[in-house]
Amino acid sequence: MSVEVEFFDETNKITEEQFNMMKELLMFAAEKEEVEKASEVSVMFVDTDRITEINREYRDKDYSTDVISFALDDGEEDQVIVGEGFPHLLGEIVICVEKISEQANEYGHSFERELGFLTVHGFLHLLGYDHMNEEDEKEMFNKQKNILEQYGLSR
Repeated sequence: MSVEVEFFDETNKITEEQFNMMKELLMFAAEKEEVEKASEVSVMFVDTDRITEINREYRDKDYSTDVISFALDDGEEDQVIVGEGFPHLLGEIVICVEKISEQANEYGHSFERELGFLTVHGFLHLLGYDHMNEEDEKEMFNKQKNILEQYGLSR
């Protein structure tokens, strides 16, 4: 089991160390969630204007947000093409860099902790978790908290 991670940083504000931490964290989360096959995830870093545009276009919400996930394998009938030797494409996580800083300050923890939180949050969405009702929210947020604490990124 492995997770291949591709990063796209439109902001040029994420460091090599932060990319490495996120890759390790995603591999750790995949192990904890028992992702069985070789998988691929894309993580894109954007500014406030770009995430607002994405949020408006894909979610009909005309405001910025911190993270948006686009799952490729969402249980619908038109499955992603899978072949031998190809990774399972889980999807894409889009993170707003300005929101990382704002929320880290707001919650009183490090940039890296907030970056890790948003990365794991987006990843769990790719695996099918959501927080549309209280029960699902409790399950997802407990998973996030446990993964981050076990990895060493507690508040």
